Amino acid sequence: MSTHPAPAAAPFTGVLDWYTEPGAPAGVRAPELADAAAARDWLAEHRAELRAGLHRFGAVHIGGLPVRTVDDFALVRDELVLRATPYREKATPRSDFGSGVFSSTDLPAAQAIRPHNENSYTLTFPGLLLFGCLTAPEEGGATPVTDCREVLRTLPAELVGRMRASGWVLTRTYSETLSVAWQSAFGARTREEVEAYCAENAIACAWDEDGTLRTSQVRPGVISHPETGEEVWFNHLAFWNRFSLDEEIREVLLDELGPDGLPFDTGLCDGVPLTEEDLAVVNAAYERATVRRAWQPGDLLLIDNVLTAHARDPFRGERRIVVAMGDPVSVADCSPTVAPRAGAVGAVSRG
Repeated sequence: MSTHPAPAAAPFTGVLDWYTEPGAPAGVRAPELADAAAARDWLAEHRAELRAGLHRFGAVHIGGLPVRTVDDFALVRDELVLRATPYREKATPRSDFGSGVFSSTDLPAAQAIRPHNENSYTLTFPGLLLFGCLTAPEEGGATPVTDCREVLRTLPAELVGRMRASGWVLTRTYSETLSVAWQSAFGARTREEVEAYCAENAIACAWDEDGTLRTSQVRPGVISHPETGEEVWFNHLAFWNRFSLDEEIREVLLDELGPDGLPFDTGLCDGVPLTEEDLAVVNAAYERATVRRAWQPGDLLLIDNVLTAHARDPFRGERRIVVAMGDPVSVADCSPTVAPRAGAVGAVSRG
């Protein structure tokens, strides 16, 4: 394991009554407030302290707010998320409720979503995520959060060294049935629009004869927070690697599509293939650094997207969790250990 010790934590104090519990994100409870307008004013009054807590803990749970509708959420959102970030290079289905408010994801309820930093593969990504609970599920459905400083500290030094030196590569094959269509992923209508976006954003792209699109991009997997300077493990390496798929699904996809046709795959860029054991080590590091709290209606969860990854637990019953993304950050401002660049990709073979 890495030999970097965890820094000693000084007590965190402020006007608000902060609560910290083992296994759960730090948070504060709002006083009784009449409506979303009052909640907006309360958040504005305490914005500086909430931001300070966010830099300390990486994620802040805010409980007891009268946030009941999408409009309520948009109102309080504007006191915490000062600049919106467009959702680029879409990878999962979401519902767009307007005003920059989206569903957290529309993936099936039984499917767990692994920890990830939102849009870690784009050149500009949201620095801040805000989740809100409009309807809590009957069972499960938490949004776990993972301290990426801790992940970096506890991963084996050899694996971290490889990532520092080479970065990671993401390859995608776009499909209306297995992932998302390229039109949705890029918000584009023509191949020329996709090619222009890829050229501007250090992404290699190629088209098969049947119109299938495949892309490849190399990104740094270790960066530093632009304000605190803390180093973090920041990537989708484990999230989209073939070994993170269910074994039966992986074998079916490999048989049907071949190794170059998977909807998503990742690797390190040093020419040494990742093993299933490597991915197990990364997933274990995430698990050790993950905490969660059950949702209650009106709860907000503020996440620093550089310091903290997030996930989703499976659930039963109706679950309405909305999200907004903002405070855009350029990877160039995060002391990347390697420069982003286009990967290597050829046309998809369909045999």
